[in-house]
Amino acid sequence: MTGVDPAVEARLDQGLERLGIAVDAEQRQRLLGLVALLHKWNRAYNLTAVRSPEEMVARHLLDSAAVLPFVKGPSLLDVGAGPGFPGLVLAILRPELAVSLLDSNGKKVRFQRQAVMELGLTNVTPVQARVEAFDGQFDQVISRAFASLGDFVALTLPLVAPDGQWLAMKGPAVAEELDGVTSGVVPVARHALEVPFEVGSRLLVVLERVDDAPCP
Repeated sequence: MTGVDPAVEARLDQGLERLGIAVDAEQRQRLLGLVALLHKWNRAYNLTAVRSPEEMVARHLLDSAAVLPFVKGPSLLDVGAGPGFPGLVLAILRPELAVSLLDSNGKKVRFQRQAVMELGLTNVTPVQARVEAFDGQFDQVISRAFASLGDFVALTLPLVAPDGQWLAMKGPAVAEELDGVTSGVVPVARHALEVPFEVGSRLLVVLERVDDAPCP
């Protein structure tokens, strides 16, 4: 790929290596292409507060990639996906995963569609809708800063398959949100995420239904 800042390439390569994620040439090119496209669109549409392509690698690509070991699929819904994170990154890294990106913001979904087209991603479906108005069932539903843990679970309860999981990417204050989770859904795992080049702590909370949980 021509025209890519060597510092951006180096940050991506080093970050993936620290995460223990191996990529082929096509996946690497798509990840670099995603950063370039986000940087280009961001100047006009203000999709993210992150301005530097190097910082985008850490804050968006590597942050998204850090949850890869816990994504099983085969279907994944990214709720409140914004410009497509973590869903686009996970779709690139796991081509067999069927990823749906859900957001109500038109300009962010337009970016998702452009990224899908330009990067040639056949396993991604962008959807512009409010979560309350969306239908479907998925093996896993993920969110990154979409809502409080309680609201995330309550709003997506009909969208998670009976044996499915919620994956909530959270900061250190997540313990305060657990009391707000609806009865019948419980956390089954918490994973500390070490995101390369990021100082703040990240946590992935995995939740599942228990026997008395309401099913759609």
